[in-house]
Amino acid sequence: MSPGQAQDDFGAIKQRQQATWASGDYAILGTTLQIVGENLAEAVDLRAGEQVLDVAAGNGNATLAAARRFAHVTSTDYVPELLEKGAERARANGLDVRFQVADAEALPFVDGAFDVVLSTFGVMFAPDQDRAARELTRLVRSGGRIGLASWTPEGFIGDLFRLIASYVPPPAGLRSPMMWGTEPRIVELFGSDAIDIRSARRHFKFRYQSAAHWIEVFRNFYGPICKVYAALDPDRQASLSQDIGALLERLNVSDAHSLVVPSEYLEVVITRK
Repeated sequence: MSPGQAQDDFGAIKQRQQATWASGDYAILGTTLQIVGENLAEAVDLRAGEQVLDVAAGNGNATLAAARRFAHVTSTDYVPELLEKGAERARANGLDVRFQVADAEALPFVDGAFDVVLSTFGVMFAPDQDRAARELTRLVRSGGRIGLASWTPEGFIGDLFRLIASYVPPPAGLRSPMMWGTEPRIVELFGSDAIDIRSARRHFKFRYQSAAHWIEVFRNFYGPICKVYAALDPDRQASLSQDIGALLERLNVSDAHSLVVPSEYLEVVITRK
């Protein structure tokens, strides 16, 4: 495949992704992940007054965490509806944040404009992983930090995406977003421009009333799952629900009266040369 063909394919994939993330209402789920943004802000040792960029920010978990620490924050995403949700949260918290629609693979800022660049479960979904990584690296100053939180292939979300792919396969030739949750891939993407890379495997716990409750919420509000269900006939929908339910029950660390499912993610802090 030529570079031009690859970019055309990535562009088409990105258009479908935008529609996917705009469907449902990710903000309802995104707010439950706020603790990940708070932990990432601590991991990068974020300081008051620093210039911070949140890439593929969704409804703003890392954005709000950074703004609470008195940083100057620019929050970006290519889905305007998600940024609007983030802006609502910032206003409710009395936080001053700049919101701007922008593509993680072509960010409209000058080289070295930021002290810190963050992304929680966001940039990992960019179709062109190498290009997205180059953008993050380009925008952080020498000695600045890149902080990432990405689901791992071995964790619950990795299992879930493999299960979904058995019903609706992803586009051919596209790298799994879960590769951002592996140390070797992070070194491939950032190692040549880093003076230090630190990583830690952490767990976020999905807490719901039951497996059926989790499925109901994600089927209604999480874009990728909304789209998968919409692509299936009723029998296949029922089969998918059964398989997701079995996965949730297998990983449930609570009792029979509630659902607690730990999901592993990789927290990474990269210091720029």
